[in-house]
Amino acid sequence: MLVDAIAADGGFLPFARWMDLALYAPGLGYYAAGAAKLGAAGDFVTAPELSPLFARTLATDVAAILAASPSREIVEWGAGSGRLAADLLAALDAAKVEISRYAIVETSPTLRAQQRERLASDDRVAWLDTPPTRIGGAVLMNEVLDAIPPALVARRDGRWLERGVVVAADGAFAFADRPLADAALEAAAAARFPPAIDFASEINFAAEALVAQVAESLGEGAMLVIDYGFPRAEYYHPQRAQGTLMAHYRHRASADVFLWPGLSDITAHVDFSAVAAAGERGGLAVAGYTTQAAYLLGAGILDRLLDVGEPGTADFVRATTAVQTLTSPAEMGDLFKVLALSRSPAIRWRGFALGDKSPAL
Repeated sequence: MLVDAIAADGGFLPFARWMDLALYAPGLGYYAAGAAKLGAAGDFVTAPELSPLFARTLATDVAAILAASPSREIVEWGAGSGRLAADLLAALDAAKVEISRYAIVETSPTLRAQQRERLASDDRVAWLDTPPTRIGGAVLMNEVLDAIPPALVARRDGRWLERGVVVAADGAFAFADRPLADAALEAAAAARFPPAIDFASEINFAAEALVAQVAESLGEGAMLVIDYGFPRAEYYHPQRAQGTLMAHYRHRASADVFLWPGLSDITAHVDFSAVAAAGERGGLAVAGYTTQAAYLLGAGILDRLLDVGEPGTADFVRATTAVQTLTSPAEMGDLFKVLALSRSPAIRWRGFALGDKSPAL
């Protein structure tokens, strides 16, 4: 399939198109095939899969969003196995927070089937085939934007180049460059890349467009974007001159994105400055931005930990290990960020109580 697509495009396929086919081609792409994606049997583990304490902590600010909105709706993009939805609904029910609907926008047939199996008994949950045109309440995007295919742009010897995929003489996939013909991509790269050095990285107009579209649809409430990435100054740092692309297969990360195409997840880190600007173009304001560690600690994950049981019990030890993974700088704590975009200034956020790094955006 990928080889045929390259041939049909004249021997050079823009990287975004190659990644889109590798991940989403019906029946063959990584997210369209039937293999396990998440958890111990899959290729990677997300924060909700590590511990229900992630969702229970997130529920504090989700409840605050709903309290400031006349709607009691939650919309989650890319709901994974459905674990976040299940745990979040349970936490909100325990706090007696009314939920009118939990809508899920999911493109992966495999993951949608897993979500239905986990959430079928809750009649508040609905799956949407197309994004809603009007949203009121809370929007969640947990590890969604990193899986949206970006364009690859390179500057070499002062020339702007588009990076794509070709089939090498040995039959393997390989990167190749050609002159960049997209003026918008060139302008964005010129504004974001460090000056005067050879540099290659991602520009993700598709992710930015999604955030802007959702922002425009959000009448009241706020959205939370949780993902791994950096503000622009760190994303396009001279020491990151080859970009941020990664492949994930059986819990191993590799910089070789051509490793097992269709069987490996492929991701790029998120430019949170671009995402924040996209939300603002859609009419939202940045309500907060910080590391996942600071957010979870500020929102009270240690309080949730104490609810698990007595220290020293097996449940408490397991929960403590998960919290350490979620908050440790050496694990998910610093690389993952939380960005809140809001149309409701009255929201009382707990997650940014330990500090707001919005000026870094």
